This record gives sequence, C-alpha cells and structure tokens, in this order.
Amino acid sequence: MRGQIPAWVVEQAVTRALREDIGAGDITTDAIVEAEARCRAEIIAKAEGVIAGLALARATFAALDPGLAFECAVSDGDRVKVGTAVARLAGRTAAILTGERTALNFLQRMSGIATATARYVEAVKGTNAVICDTRKTAPGLRELDKYAVRAGGGRNHRVGLYDGVLIKDNHIRAAGGVAEAVKRARRAAHHLVRIEAEVQSLDQIPEAIGAGAEALLLDNMSAADVARAVEMIAGRCQIEASGGVTLESVRALAECGVDYISVGALTHSAVALDLSLEIVGS
Repeated sequence: MRGQIPAWVVEQAVTRALREDIGAGDITTDAIVEAEARCRAEIIAKAEGVIAGLALARATFAALDPGLAFECAVSDGDRVKVGTAVARLAGRTAAILTGERTALNFLQRMSGIATATARYVEAVKGTNAVICDTRKTAPGLRELDKYAVRAGGGRNHRVGLYDGVLIKDNHIRAAGGVAEAVKRARRAAHHLVRIEAEVQSLDQIPEAIGAGAEALLLDNMSAADVARAVEMIAGRCQIEASGGVTLESVRALAECGVDYISVGALTHSAVALDLSLEIVGS
C-alpha cells in the first residue's frame, strides 16, 4: 500500500519495545525452552477486521532470530475474517515465544486503528468527505498510528506541529481574535503553507475568511450548523468538520458537503483487533 513506514522508524520502535519487554532476559522462556528448539507458528485472526503492522511483527522476530522465516499470508490493508492466518513463522522456539507479545502488540493496535478507520470510511461512502486522523496518537508511535489509518483507507492530517498551520481556540484567545491570529500566521508562514483556522461559531466564519484563512475547521458543531456553515462559506475555502465525531454522527456531517472529517477516536480510542499466535508444529 502507499506510504510505507520508513525502515528507521520500524527499527527504532521494535528496539524500544523489545528492550521494554525483555529487560535483562525472558526468564520464563529461558528456563523452559531449549536454546536450539525450533517450531512453526501462525498468527491467527480472532475477529474480523483490517490488518496493519506486518512489518513491525516481522522486524520483531527478525531482531530475535535473524534466520527466522516470516511469511505474510495477507497484506496490510486486507480485511480478514475470524480464523484467517495472517502470518506463518518458522524458527527458534525461544525467539518466537519471546517476541510473541511485542509483535502482537504492534499488530493488534495498528490493526485496530485500521479497522476503525475502515468503518468510518465505509460510513461516508458515496459522499465527497474524506476521513482524516488527528495528532491524538500514542506518544512515540505517531508514524505507526498514522500508517494504520492509511491502511484502513483514511488520510493523514498534519503529522506534527511543523508541517501545517492549524489555528486552534487557544491560539485565537492568545491573539485576541480569529482575524488577528490568521493575519499573524499568514505573515509568518511561507506562501506554500495553507492556513487553517478553527471556528466554534457561525459568527467567526466571515472574520476568518476575510482575514485570509484557506480552510476552516468547524469544531463541535451540530450537523444543522455545519450545513449552515457550508452555505455561508459557499466554496471560498476548504471545510473540515471535527470534534466528537462518532460512527453514528459521521454520515450526517458528510452529507452536509464538508471536504474533510477528522476523527480523534481513530487513534486515541481504537479497540485492538483480537489476534493470537499459536504454535502449530515443530
């Protein structure tokens, strides 16, 4: 799929996670499993969903057993049913058991995000609205969380504070008003940077557009107010709806004619997809 995770991000994430879990050693596996024992194992889907994070799982086991064979039975972005084999492994038993939880943690979290995203994308199908993520990601795992959103068919909002201007309510308070905040941002940003401003009421819309905002984020507005905002804006800038969006409310917002709907729940509240690793032979 488009936009793979950079190799250095995978390596750093796996290294940190294994160090956190193993510490001075896997005392259970070291006591029970012979060093040269080998086995075959499978990662199995216990729930229906969309897979993401296979590169992290592969890298986890490779870090513990460079000779381990890791065969992907599906690809990131694929939808799986209960009982689907996601990946097959063959290598040292100790490495498979030691890496099991770390690999599954990556896979389950990322697949949960991809699955949640796919549900939102499906909910707005047939409209022009694009489902986007936010910066409400797990600290240190943003690249992984945002990749998982892409695997689920969504689009990434800005990656961090450095790659896009989004004027929030506290920026507006600090500047003394939305127009002044937009003007200051426009003076500071180069001409290729889009200026997006958050508005919490219909009254702020003319002020923000008049000051030069190129996109507006309609924050925590009802579908009725979003529809009125779309009429007021009349194509003069791009429109994003955000704030408290749920699967139950997202369709109504999309049908108002907004361009984007950003959903924090994709990353901050996604339920991990149920996957397990099972030894299937020697």
